Amino acid sequence: MTEQNLVKHRQAKYYKTPRKRVVTKERKRKMVDKRKTYVIVLDTETCPLDKDMEEVTPSNMFVYDVGMAVVDKKGNVYETYSFVVADIFFDEKTLMNSAYYADKLPQYYKDIKSGKRKVATLYTIRKTLAELMKKYNTNIISAHNARFDNGALNNTERWLTKSKYRYFYPYGAVLWDTLKMAHDVIAKMPTYKKFCEENGYMTAHKKPRPQEKAEVLYKFISGNNEFEESHTGLEDVLIEKEILAYCFRQKKKMRKLLYD
Repeated sequence: MTEQNLVKHRQAKYYKTPRKRVVTKERKRKMVDKRKTYVIVLDTETCPLDKDMEEVTPSNMFVYDVGMAVVDKKGNVYETYSFVVADIFFDEKTLMNSAYYADKLPQYYKDIKSGKRKVATLYTIRKTLAELMKKYNTNIISAHNARFDNGALNNTERWLTKSKYRYFYPYGAVLWDTLKMAHDVIAKMPTYKKFCEENGYMTAHKKPRPQEKAEVLYKFISGNNEFEESHTGLEDVLIEKEILAYCFRQKKKMRKLLYD
């Protein structure tokens, strides 16, 4: 090999054009796009402290199931979590037997065994939420009837920590409520009112109004009138994120904040 060819060989070896990095669809899906607004949709399932109390109030509720999903305003899902709260589900079995959907308990045990749901302490769940907020650079947490979930989570936090820690959501969290969004957007649509009238989904008020339950809203959005809400955390989150996305698609003025 001549000296000239040797130089070329060395240049080719050490100054190769870098290979183009291939980004797979899966990797691209997991990458955080800083241009997007991410939202953590959350739902809880609860059991009552006093089972004889007729009023359904957050101050009488302990949370045993927390579902979470990281989504964007279009409803695209980036991560999901399904947690069974060990502190309540296993340590407060008497209360669990009085849960509103106690008939689902056998299914929970099956889901835990299969790995579909993860058992964790409320502390670990809160830590996971804080990590997601940091990872996706968001402080927005959304729920349907967010006042209830917020109150029940705080009540559970205070019970378990003997009020050492009084608030479940990390400091700085901004709470969105899809119930308010749906009230301002979907409930005002003539097509939704007609849907509720034709299918018996009106309230029992003196002047009946279209119901704003997540199940009914999703029936309208999906066009599936046979749909039944699961009343399990993550599964309900996945219909609530559809309500959120549908409201944003209408591009109407609406309230988003729980405390607004």
